[in-house]
Amino acid sequence: MSMQEEAIGRSSAFGRLLGLEILAAGGGEATVRLAMHDGLRNLHGKLHGGALFSLIDSAMGQASHSLNDGTPDSVTLECKVNYIRPVSEGELTCRAWVEHSGKRTQVIEAEVHQHGKLVAKALATFARL
Repeated sequence: MSMQEEAIGRSSAFGRLLGLEILAAGGGEATVRLAMHDGLRNLHGKLHGGALFSLIDSAMGQASHSLNDGTPDSVTLECKVNYIRPVSEGELTCRAWVEHSGKRTQVIEAEVHQHGKLVAKALATFARL
């Protein structure tokens, strides 16, 4: 598999470990789904914040890479996540979009929903390589 195929529309090895499913990626937007399973639970039995962050970061990466014909040309510099409600079961969908794409950086936003309810919202800066 080429780097381009791995970068756009396909999950990384880590994404596959988590169970991420890339539903769409193109035009600076991406949608990624995560099905809750026991391996993603924290000590309270809820979805671990790190797993939720990984869903967001992966969707943002897909959105970013989709602007460069799928070539992986960016990395996360920083990301702020607002965790709004806990998740115990079911599937989550993250939609990410590039708000601004400059020569050196990109500003990317994302929202995670479950059953039409907002679970998390994020804002990140990516560095273009």
